[in-house]
Amino acid sequence: MTTTTGVPPATHNTPLACAKGLLTGGVVGTSLAALVVGGILDHPPLLVTGVVAPPVYALLVFLAGAPRRAREAAVVLRTALATIDSREAVGGESSEVPVRFELTVVPDDESPYRVGITQDINLVDLPDYRPRGVVVVQYPPDRPWRVRIVKRPTPEWAERAASARPDAVPESAAPKVVEPPEGCAFGLFLLLGLLAGAAAVVLLFRAELFDGDGTAQPSSTGQPSVSVTSSTAVVSSALGSVSLGPGRSFLDQGELDRALGTLTQDGDTRRALTVVVQERLLSVFYAPVGTPASGLDPRELPYARFPALVEEATTTLGVQAPRTWQVIAEGLTGSPVIRVVVTGSDGTASLEADRQGRVVRRSPAR
Repeated sequence: MTTTTGVPPATHNTPLACAKGLLTGGVVGTSLAALVVGGILDHPPLLVTGVVAPPVYALLVFLAGAPRRAREAAVVLRTALATIDSREAVGGESSEVPVRFELTVVPDDESPYRVGITQDINLVDLPDYRPRGVVVVQYPPDRPWRVRIVKRPTPEWAERAASARPDAVPESAAPKVVEPPEGCAFGLFLLLGLLAGAAAVVLLFRAELFDGDGTAQPSSTGQPSVSVTSSTAVVSSALGSVSLGPGRSFLDQGELDRALGTLTQDGDTRRALTVVVQERLLSVFYAPVGTPASGLDPRELPYARFPALVEEATTTLGVQAPRTWQVIAEGLTGSPVIRVVVTGSDGTASLEADRQGRVVRRSPAR
């Protein structure tokens, strides 16, 4: 018997096994990434996908393996005698104790071999399985490492076990059989699938994950926003602010006008000391109530020029990798002064414009 004279060849390096490893890793990676990304974006369909994908895949694998399990169940088990070389209880607190056996199996018409198994044995029956004792075992002919001790053999095999000579086969003369190892290729494809699944989810939702968080590049000018994410407005005696949801920018056409209309929809005509515009946040700092008329009228700023000013500041002032930008309009000294400040990894740069949005001063990065 060639399959019981050494270690069987690994079966997990076959193309089918590698494909299964890649698919399994892909499902696991996709599920984990979907749960994380779905939680960050508050995306219910993505969360449902992360929860449902593993059990659905497990069900499909179970159904696909049904024919193989049926073939294995139809195999007639081979019965043989075996000598207990050693035994060791490996745990358990109930009446059934897991016991590790080292056996020398002696088939009738094939070469003996050694195998290690773990099987639950009742504490009451444990003395019957002493070292150098002979027991009756069964195993599939094509998987000789799956040996199980027969606790209640037929009378014929029980009589053979009782009359057998324990030392008929020296332990050193029998090769040991073990279950085929999984192999490195299966694990490699499992890891590749895991990484590919996670990367696919992150790349698919990269715009929502990384857009407009204050570290992104300025949005393209002149293009209306296509996002339907709502904005949030807060108005108090000293401050009025409007924040946009993901996917929107105050550089998009009409966003600043709509936000300012939200702040002034109740006829608010207060003057402002400072107006600050960032990627997704508009802040208007009002002059204190009761002070002489000063500051600027936030409705009169040249908002249509802001995208072009930001574009010029981020591309012509020597900031190689701009991370943040903001437009600051101040009216403390009479005529409004508009300043665009850009910050990057290599420094900060700014430019100033007048109330019509014409650039009057540039301060390159240094």
